[in-house]
Amino acid sequence: MSELNHVGLWNRCLEIIRDNVPDQAYKTWFLPITPLKYEDGTLVVQVPSQFFYEFLEDKYVDLLRKTLYKVIGDGTKLLYNVMVDKSSRTTIDLESTPRTLISQKRIISKEIPQAPIKDLDPHLNPEYNFETFIEGYSNKLSRSVAEAVAQNPAKTIFNPLFFYGASGVGKTHLANAIGTKIKELYPEKRVLYVSAHLFQVQYTDSVRNNTTNDFINFYQSIDVLIIDDIQEFAGVTKTQNTFFHIFNHLHQNRKQLILTSDRAPVLLQGMEERLITRFKWGMVAELEKPTVELRKNILRNKIHRDGLQFPEEVIDYIAENVSDSVRDLEGIIISIMAHSTIYNKEIDMELAQRIVRKVVRSENKTITVDNIINVVCKHFSLDTATIHTRSRKREVVQARQIAMYLAKTYTDFSTSKIGTLIGNKDHATVLHACKTIKELREVDKAFRAEIDDIQTTLKKQD
Repeated sequence: MSELNHVGLWNRCLEIIRDNVPDQAYKTWFLPITPLKYEDGTLVVQVPSQFFYEFLEDKYVDLLRKTLYKVIGDGTKLLYNVMVDKSSRTTIDLESTPRTLISQKRIISKEIPQAPIKDLDPHLNPEYNFETFIEGYSNKLSRSVAEAVAQNPAKTIFNPLFFYGASGVGKTHLANAIGTKIKELYPEKRVLYVSAHLFQVQYTDSVRNNTTNDFINFYQSIDVLIIDDIQEFAGVTKTQNTFFHIFNHLHQNRKQLILTSDRAPVLLQGMEERLITRFKWGMVAELEKPTVELRKNILRNKIHRDGLQFPEEVIDYIAENVSDSVRDLEGIIISIMAHSTIYNKEIDMELAQRIVRKVVRSENKTITVDNIINVVCKHFSLDTATIHTRSRKREVVQARQIAMYLAKTYTDFSTSKIGTLIGNKDHATVLHACKTIKELREVDKAFRAEIDDIQTTLKKQD
């Protein structure tokens, strides 16, 4: 058929779809689809991303199939041309899978006897579950996505699920919680948690022992694969190549992948581009440093679980002065309890202050936005009023972005509030500023040293 025909066919499909979905859903999920060709009973359409394809297949596959049958005829197939790398215009073709066919395949597969697979130790930490994971603003999205995946592994659009954030914010806990819940709901599934380091060691051993095929076959038999600290694959080309093939096999066979990292995919240096592209196929979710309120709730939960009693002022003090990591908070509780028991001393502010000073690097925790603006402007020899102007001079823009980045790091203000206090900007400007500074810190040593100098000065402020 001619180009006009396949475009015309798709436009007729759109008319029907528009009458059956909300206007916003129509604009978001159907208008961006581009018809490419129609031949041999198959309509080929291009979609912007793997995420887009999986969402359509998850939410609208029945509507699409019925519409195609009505407009073109029964048995019409739909083939997606998925854009996986916009910079190089790389695409892959993925066939739509009608649910009727899926159910038939499942029935057939049950009739074919298969060799039993040995039980697998998932290597999960049972203490890391959803019940012990305390929710707050900084991790609400990540937790919601994690619970969705745990309820329906590999059946959501969140595959792979990629968590990133600084050390101690709860990535490992949340990844384990998903695995633990899946084993509870689907005990027959083969779930495996493994650190990237151990995966690399196992791969190296398999090469040395000439058992690489066994290694790959084992990992390709997993239903839910959780890889912790994926950034450790950086620079290890052969391990990356092997993981690439394992990833592809699992993803194509609708198995769930869960990955954690200390940085976003775009900042993973030393990682092959084809892997980074795949990491971004599903959901990339950041776990931010816990807010003061979340830190208080984590402390209360830990204290309650351990059957302890702490004065509320001690809890407040610890939460306000230990901000880097959840692990630091739990370590402080253990240290205070040990000192209290060994020296038969009551838990009070004096003891808490002494322990916190020993365990945590001394930092002034009353850093304000005004402090930040003053230090940044002084560092760059700028008048503090300049940062609030509309100036687009490079030095002013960069100073403003650094101030926003530091405000996000050292205060509990929302991005909207930070924008209001620094240049009267909107939250999108603040998010862009934080992303820009993060990326510069990763790739520019001189710039990173400059930021470190500013932070050192900031922490010394009275």
